[in-house]
Amino acid sequence: MREGKRKLYTKKRENSKETARGAAKEAHKNKTEYTAKYIVPRSDTLLEFLLKKCNQSRNNVKSLLSGGKVLVNGRAEKQFDFPLAKDDEIRISKTRAAVVAGISRAESAREKGRERGKNGENERAARLPLPKIIFENEQFLVLDKPAGLLSVESDDERLSAYYIAEEYLRQKGKNERAYVLHRIDKETSGVLAFAKDIKLHSMLRMHWNELVEKREYYTVVSGVFEEKSGEIISYLKEDKNHLVYCVSPRDGKRAVTRYETVRENGKFSLLRVEIDSGRKNQIRVAMKAAGHPVIGDEKYGGDQALTPQNSPLKRLGLHASCLALRHPVSGESLSFVSPVPKEFFAVAAKL
Repeated sequence: MREGKRKLYTKKRENSKETARGAAKEAHKNKTEYTAKYIVPRSDTLLEFLLKKCNQSRNNVKSLLSGGKVLVNGRAEKQFDFPLAKDDEIRISKTRAAVVAGISRAESAREKGRERGKNGENERAARLPLPKIIFENEQFLVLDKPAGLLSVESDDERLSAYYIAEEYLRQKGKNERAYVLHRIDKETSGVLAFAKDIKLHSMLRMHWNELVEKREYYTVVSGVFEEKSGEIISYLKEDKNHLVYCVSPRDGKRAVTRYETVRENGKFSLLRVEIDSGRKNQIRVAMKAAGHPVIGDEKYGGDQALTPQNSPLKRLGLHASCLALRHPVSGESLSFVSPVPKEFFAVAAKL
């Protein structure tokens, strides 16, 4: 397999990224009220899709679009013929959902941090780096997502890797958009891939699990494993509060988590992990079930886990290091790699 190589930046490329930086920072965190939400079942255009779903006149639907009340994956879209792909999320906002004027999310966080005179969550948000580009060609845009950034918008937070990818592509001056292929948790860093071609996106999404050849992560967990390598088989289910937990084989989806100890010091272990299918929160739940929760995991760690505030990493100890997939047309194997943060190795070094 060949590793995707970073392209050299041109001045135009740098300028487009800087413009994307400014636009992305304007994405707000205020909770937005929505009147409707739809998941796109197949490729379509935005206006035609809304006409089928909204049960309103063409003029009314056009007014929603021109009024900035229609969001695609958290980004306000006004283009009538904007191309939609399978699994895109469409929301209709009660009010105009364009970017907020005035203080940006990052500026607001920084100002609050100054007022409080301490380093806290607001300061961290202000310092959140933009994703680096791991690989880009006519068909793919692959980002190195930092911890703390959503893959795609949530109900009350629109700043996301998708938002930044869209801004970056638009500022390049070409008629391109980012199509969501997969997601990684907000507090997980590492490889996040988007398609830039709608037909390629459809082929990949239809056969994602068959085409993905490798999903590799590195994680820092509490304690040490008696077996230095092994396989954890879980059956996972999600409750109404969006928490994933282990159930019987009859009631859950099978998830295989293979691990190998890379470094340990009695207190922490650094593991290399591969998963067969990308179940939601799979690694975090598997490590909790094994009695060695991921450090910095407030959601699944329980009493054994260190919180992001008191852990040596100051974040969740999980990093998506490699995504390898087979091109559905050419059959070429593509491997996208994000270096493991140095602090992961340092935390598990000998005491």
